[in-house]
Amino acid sequence: MSQHLDQLAVNTLRGLSMDAVQKANSGHPGAPMGQAPLGWTIWNRLRRHDPARPEWAGRDRFVLSCGHASMLHYALLHLTGYDLSLDDLKSFRQWGSRTPGHPEFGHTPGVEITTGPLGQGVATSVGMAMAARQLGGRFDRDGHALFDHTIWVIASDGDLMEGISSEAASLAGHLGLGNLVVFWDDNQITIDGRTDISFTEDVSARFAAFGWQTLSVEDGEDLDAIEAAGQAALADPRPSFVRVRTTIGYPAPHKQDTSGVHGSPLGPEELAATKQVMGWPAEPFYVPAELASVKVELMERGAKASSEWDLRHAAYVEAFPEDAAELDRRLEGVLPQGCFDGLPEFPADAKGLATRKASGKVLAALAERLPELVGGSADLAGSNVVKLPGDAMTKGAMGGRNVHWGIREHAMGAAVNGMALHGGVIPFGATFLVFSDYMRPSLRLAALMGLRTRYVYTHDSIGLGEDGPTHQPVEHMAALRAIPGFAAFRPADANETRVCWQAALEWQGPAALALTRQNVPTLDRSVLGSADGALRGGYVLADADDPQVILMATGSEISLALEAREQLASAGVRARVVSLPCFALFEAQDAGYRESVLPNAVRARVAVEAGIRQGWERYVGFDGAYVTLDRFGASAPADVLYEQLGLTSARVVSEAKRVLKG
Repeated sequence: MSQHLDQLAVNTLRGLSMDAVQKANSGHPGAPMGQAPLGWTIWNRLRRHDPARPEWAGRDRFVLSCGHASMLHYALLHLTGYDLSLDDLKSFRQWGSRTPGHPEFGHTPGVEITTGPLGQGVATSVGMAMAARQLGGRFDRDGHALFDHTIWVIASDGDLMEGISSEAASLAGHLGLGNLVVFWDDNQITIDGRTDISFTEDVSARFAAFGWQTLSVEDGEDLDAIEAAGQAALADPRPSFVRVRTTIGYPAPHKQDTSGVHGSPLGPEELAATKQVMGWPAEPFYVPAELASVKVELMERGAKASSEWDLRHAAYVEAFPEDAAELDRRLEGVLPQGCFDGLPEFPADAKGLATRKASGKVLAALAERLPELVGGSADLAGSNVVKLPGDAMTKGAMGGRNVHWGIREHAMGAAVNGMALHGGVIPFGATFLVFSDYMRPSLRLAALMGLRTRYVYTHDSIGLGEDGPTHQPVEHMAALRAIPGFAAFRPADANETRVCWQAALEWQGPAALALTRQNVPTLDRSVLGSADGALRGGYVLADADDPQVILMATGSEISLALEAREQLASAGVRARVVSLPCFALFEAQDAGYRESVLPNAVRARVAVEAGIRQGWERYVGFDGAYVTLDRFGASAPADVLYEQLGLTSARVVSEAKRVLKG
């Protein structure tokens, strides 16, 4: 492709970005303008992709970590032949458009990831690279490489200030992820002014210390230099970090290299002046006719690349038919038939078992049936009970299934998202429930993207005891339940844990299991409702004829509700006990089923949980009561805490009688 056509494409990217932001009267023109040569070089010269097949498994992935520069992404999609029209660009940031303010996975063809919160894209790209290497380690053979693709990232100054990017970059260097290339848009401008008011370290040296190859391009307008750096990155076995010195808002004559061009339209006068400097027509959304041939060439090149991969895949199918069948199933995201049959069942036992230990037994059994399960703990594998059969992922031997995330909960959350986005694996991360706060932005993005990510959160309440309030989660179940589309499970006993694992794996979105440190009784299901009721999120665990009051609980507090039911029965009060391990799943059931479990006619209700009451209001209503914990815990043995903080069957009985009196 000639230099003339390259420059024409770069100018078009700038023009479309300026015009779309101006038309929307909101957005970020500066980064797309400064990054246009970098973006075009990646998409035209470096990246292997097929615009006609945006989900082709062998493609290179692209991550725009600085999601506010979304118009660069949309303009690239349009110019290179993806299904995104000029009219789509003209509706930037408008209701119902395919070009929202920040890129959204599953919404715009060719967008690989939802980005916006800075640092998330960098960290998520590490997970993408990990998944590719894990699948390559498992399936690639000599002469049959299917997972040799690259993850290309554009990151901003802000991305690299965020701590999550450093956590993830440390892990990427440790694992030697040579299939990851991050270009740093070093424009030295943030909203508040020049970056040196708060950001003065040697960023490249930091990445070198993480074990990355580091390169520099001093002129961000030099496409050849950018390409050369990209090729050098491909040739190095380490992850690569490329500093590219750019000018934000270039070539706007009055606003370039200022914070004023970051997050506001140029304005009519500056827009006109910029187009004059560029020698560009004043016509909004102008795309030169000459670029039609460029689009055709890129689409032909992409079709050739994907066809060549298809031939490799066909050869793999012939040479390794069983592995190929498993791989194809995994890439399609289909669970193997019968994978939940014969999972461990647990006999009734008053002394019981911690649900984290029951989970470990179930997870080990699932791992034998679901080879795509890949994950690990943030340095708490023994406490979380999540070690899978087989090896760990290590540098040079990435085919293992156990991930040592290190004490990096932020990075773990985002990398798990990246693994799910890549496909072919069901990833999970594990830690204490209280540390889910460190992961919350990633959990929220997982829900926005509808990713099938899984989380194991143990030490789920004050029941962990002596470690005290810093480690006792009281508001965390409510926080997880508040995320739309997120399924948070808190199983009552070992058998409910088994069923919750099945429900979590079948859930079409992110899901977490919150599990006890302490033993809880394994319930006698011969006289109580089947644990299979957890497949519907909530069910009647113990009933009475024409119940007067409903006791609702989760997890370790189910035992309190059952004890209270017996005490109420002795006093002549008919009580139903309902186990609600997952609000989101229960809400997904039809109205008739929900009414059968929680009939509107029974208004006397008591919620019982070792956490804050927030969220229970939807089931308790105005006439009910709460045996909850609306304060922080304390350092003491678990049984002492339950007694001192009023989480007792006697209190449940008292509250039930109170609401019955009205």
